[in-house]
Amino acid sequence: MASNRLQTLLAMVAQNPTDSFARYGLAMEYSGTGELGKAVEEFRTLLSINPNYAAAYYHAGQALEKLGQVDEARQVYQQGIDATTRLGDLHTRSELEAALDLL
Repeated sequence: MASNRLQTLLAMVAQNPTDSFARYGLAMEYSGTGELGKAVEEFRTLLSINPNYAAAYYHAGQALEKLGQVDEARQVYQQGIDATTRLGDLHTRSELEAALDLL
């Protein structure tokens, strides 16, 4: 089933590369299957397309941490804190701050 989901998400992104929801789903699918490098790539692409997609900062940071890229994770969390502050998304900001504090 995961393979079907992956194929569906890849097709959705191919059809509309700027679809934030599809790209986020693809990144999460890669993350869930342990393909963290691909997940980070997708999160980066998503955030370049839509820097207001707050949840992507948290999950990108988590993937980077698992890859041992702590400095990059720290940067992503801080960028997310900046974005969520600008957006007024206090809940996500507090999650990002907590993740950053744990590094």
